[in-house]
Amino acid sequence: MITLTEAIRQRHSVRHYVRRPLSPEIIQTLQEKIDACNREGGLHIQLVVDEPKGFSGIMAYGSFSGVENYLVMAGRKSDDLDERVGYYGEQLVLLAQQLGLGTCWAGLSYRKVRHTYQLNPGEKIACMIALGFPNDEGRHTKRKSITEVSNAGPATPEWFVRGVEAALLAPTAVNQQKYYLEYLPPQGDELPRVRATRRFSMVGYTQMDLGIVKLHFEIGAAPERFVWD
Repeated sequence: MITLTEAIRQRHSVRHYVRRPLSPEIIQTLQEKIDACNREGGLHIQLVVDEPKGFSGIMAYGSFSGVENYLVMAGRKSDDLDERVGYYGEQLVLLAQQLGLGTCWAGLSYRKVRHTYQLNPGEKIACMIALGFPNDEGRHTKRKSITEVSNAGPATPEWFVRGVEAALLAPTAVNQQKYYLEYLPPQGDELPRVRATRRFSMVGYTQMDLGIVKLHFEIGAAPERFVWD
């Protein structure tokens, strides 16, 4: 299995899939990770398999094909739900990449199919993630520079730069990359801090994007080197 760093570099959004069932082993591996993410993140993520309606019809805007498996990203309504969905959902995206699958975050291009998922009182669906065996090479999108999204420079350590480089490869809504990562020098014996903030966007989804970006940064920088401000 490839490493998480390799998965970050290889991952790209896939909208077209081969109609091929997931193996029991892949389903089990995904479900074990889903269970862990639900426990740690206080979420209600659900895996739907062999279901062709969620990404078909008008709601798919003609941009998806062959989607028969997807993740329903749900949780109890709260101010930080979107950020947790982004952080833990991207863990599943990267695991899927390690398993040889393609994925695509979908904020609008899906429809809710009754009886394929369950919501408890007070819960809502934040988004869905299509997954399966890719039938296209995806597309490589233009990325911002390190200095556009961070204060990385001669005075910042190398691990911070590596974290920003990994963050730049994170998927964001319409590739907007509306975030900023700031290195804050340590005070005394404390660990350095990193501040992650959202920037204004007409598109939205910046809180979910921030969760995804934070995970990528941690993988690139190593979380033991800093604390989030």
